[in-house]
Amino acid sequence: MRLSSLFAILGVFVAAALISLVSARFAVAVIEETSKTSVLNALDDRGLIWAEIDIDGLQVYLSGTAPSEAARFRALSTAGSVVEATRVIDQMLVEERQNIAIPKFSMEILRNDGGLSLIGLIPVSMDREAFVSELRQINQNEEISDFLEAANYPAPETWNDAITYAVRSLTFLDSAKISVNPERIAVTAITASQNEKASVEQQLARLTPDGFGLSLDISAPRPVITPFTLRFLIDENGPRFDACSADTKTAGDTILAAAKVAGMTAEANCIIGLGVPTPRWSEAVAMSVAAVSELGQGTVTFSDADISILAAEGTEQARFDDVIGGLENDLPDVFSLKAVLLETQDAQDIENLEFTATLSPEGLLQLSGRLATPVDRTTVDSFAMARFRTDGVDMRARVDDGVPDDWTYRVITGLDALSHLSNGIVSITPDSVAISGATGEADANTNIAALLADKLGDSAQYDIKVRYQEALDPVATAPTPEECEAQINAIKDARKITFEPGSARLDVTGKQIMDDIAEILRECGALTMEIGGHTDSQGRETMNQQLSQSRAQTVLNELRMRRVLTGEITAVGYGESEPIADNDTEEGREANRRIEFKVLHEEDGAPEGDEVDPELAAADQDTSETAAETDAEDPQADDGDSESANEQN
Repeated sequence: MRLSSLFAILGVFVAAALISLVSARFAVAVIEETSKTSVLNALDDRGLIWAEIDIDGLQVYLSGTAPSEAARFRALSTAGSVVEATRVIDQMLVEERQNIAIPKFSMEILRNDGGLSLIGLIPVSMDREAFVSELRQINQNEEISDFLEAANYPAPETWNDAITYAVRSLTFLDSAKISVNPERIAVTAITASQNEKASVEQQLARLTPDGFGLSLDISAPRPVITPFTLRFLIDENGPRFDACSADTKTAGDTILAAAKVAGMTAEANCIIGLGVPTPRWSEAVAMSVAAVSELGQGTVTFSDADISILAAEGTEQARFDDVIGGLENDLPDVFSLKAVLLETQDAQDIENLEFTATLSPEGLLQLSGRLATPVDRTTVDSFAMARFRTDGVDMRARVDDGVPDDWTYRVITGLDALSHLSNGIVSITPDSVAISGATGEADANTNIAALLADKLGDSAQYDIKVRYQEALDPVATAPTPEECEAQINAIKDARKITFEPGSARLDVTGKQIMDDIAEILRECGALTMEIGGHTDSQGRETMNQQLSQSRAQTVLNELRMRRVLTGEITAVGYGESEPIADNDTEEGREANRRIEFKVLHEEDGAPEGDEVDPELAAADQDTSETAAETDAEDPQADDGDSESANEQN
């Protein structure tokens, strides 16, 4: 009985244990299924259907391939919001991205009075510090604000060309926005005048790399015209404008239409500018032009709101009174009219007094006539030397104390007007100023008329016969880079650039040639050019290369001393590697010893072996002395190489 009781008790315990085990396993299965279902539902709700779930007791295993790191993190967060985050085991993979899109690199350079601002996305491989340093060298007084971001992706092949273009453009743009990307360059800028606008557009077009799209928006704000001047006259040669100013194109068209009604057939233009005294300017001008036409001959001059009409000698008094009276009645209130009927020369009994200044095409100025005192003659002579060439003034005027009180002032005003011409004559008399000649300044007539009206008064008589010649316009006639290269080569081919024996120092003849080459380069403006140094084959090859590099650098330094823009000019030594003649003869070696000037185009690329000193290359206006003698001379070089050094070209 005792054993049977013991077995019965043990049986109860075993049965209870089995029931507990089965219950526990059932409870775990329920918990696992509930957790799996809850997590799966949460993942599906978030659109994370790629994630797979595996439950092992209380542990929740996440597997599957996530499309991105962000998606993987969202799956972990979602599972952790359903079950305890510590129970979530991450076994997920992240899909490899095969074709990651390269970001679009671009940059905007903003330049204004506040300095330079850099905005955009650039490649990490770009030398950012060198780029900013190069910008700082353009104008060391400017503050540079760098807001650039960088991405670690390969730089497009054309990126460096685009950045180089932007830096070059900033050398002659004071206020601009330059937008750069690997395919297109857009430049928006403001210039001070129409002439400067034309010059800037020409320079920007010339520097554009091949294959790039270029968008230019260069504006020249309307000039402020002070005083606001207009002069219309009818004489024996017919109607014409000496000066025409208008505030709008519509106003200009109205003025020109009135002149055509008065009989003017020649083409004319009105300068559109700021400073008009009243919006009714064109209306008053049209009325005044019609009045001069009714008089037959005469002149009308506007200086702001002051109008002066000079009727020609012989005009009937009755007609003069009738026309002027009608004009006074019709003019807007803001205008003030002064009208004069000129008397005959005999009635005025004016002494035959004249001062003449003649400017030759070579820039020589001859002054003749009369001046009041020796002091006045010295004053006029000094003014002429300030306006023209100091060594080109020939003073031949004599002293006469019988001239009018304002005579010296009239003479200086006439010389000031003459300074707008390339060549011509100005004649000053007590009652008139006559100026004629040729100019390369497109607006010379208007500028001269405004000057004379301002200095002599709106009722003064003056006759302007100035013709514009495109050949004299420095902007319109700027030579092409190829023409500049040809002119330089013509000089150096006729007279060789030579150096002192065994050194990189120019001799006297070489310096004289550099003067002529510098004059050509100043007319050509900014050029991308290479100065190449070459030797014959005598001596060691390394020695020849170093000597040729030093001499090419000396030529570049000489140009800087002569105030030539050399920011885009490099010096390269080729040594004996590019002969143009046989080195076995003296004549051939003489030909191989040379300096060459070559204009570079974008397709040429940067020449190999360019060893230009970066400090020198950045200093366009460096006025230091010529480069010291090269320290690379080979003491073992033979005598033939010394001869080569003496006359290398």
